[in-house]
Amino acid sequence: MITTILPDVLLHRATQHACMLLRYLLESKAGKEAVVTKLKNLETSVSTGRKWFRLGNVLHAIQATEQSIQATDLVPRLCLTLANLNRVVYYICDTVLWAKSVGLTSGINREKWQMRAARHYYYFLLLSLVRDLYEVLLHMGQVARDRAKREKSSGDPPKYSVANEESEWLQSFLLLLFQSLKRNPPLFLDTVKNFCDILIPLNQLGIYKSNLGVVGFGGLVSSVAGLITVVYPQLKLKAR
Repeated sequence: MITTILPDVLLHRATQHACMLLRYLLESKAGKEAVVTKLKNLETSVSTGRKWFRLGNVLHAIQATEQSIQATDLVPRLCLTLANLNRVVYYICDTVLWAKSVGLTSGINREKWQMRAARHYYYFLLLSLVRDLYEVLLHMGQVARDRAKREKSSGDPPKYSVANEESEWLQSFLLLLFQSLKRNPPLFLDTVKNFCDILIPLNQLGIYKSNLGVVGFGGLVSSVAGLITVVYPQLKLKAR
């Protein structure tokens, strides 16, 4: 059930953020008022439609928490478990907000619950990025060791010694980073997805204010990355 719901959630999310991005690009153009209004209405409709998938989202977050507890590596296990627990709380807050919007409950401070939801969503993404950084550093270390072995066996001098100059160090670091992500597409997709997603709570919490276009573009890229991992499950980053 959860597997079949997830593509629909991501498609709705991609459509919503695409509308947001297009609306930002067209708002400043004369004669586009009607198109902007239609995009805004479509964005609202799709956002409302996404609310019906909240039960599947909660179940998926609980399932992800159970899976992360079984990870053998301590750092991913800790980061992913705490991240997914925050995601469960985020969806609970989102459900409370939905109940308030449809009149099922009263006495709910909407602004307070919105900030609470954004805060837990931020914690979820921040912990996910810490896990991604850990994985990146592990892979960079492996790439560096493999390169050192090749250079030692070939007898060639190393291309990048311990950097004496800042530019040489930066070049060596970027090369290691590029090779590490190139070797591991799931890690690249997961890092891009989490980085783009975190722009949303950063904006909501006022930590880093960005415009509607940046949020829309980030959400669209993140949704596409998520859809890729659904279509090609082998590209989904798995816990160690």
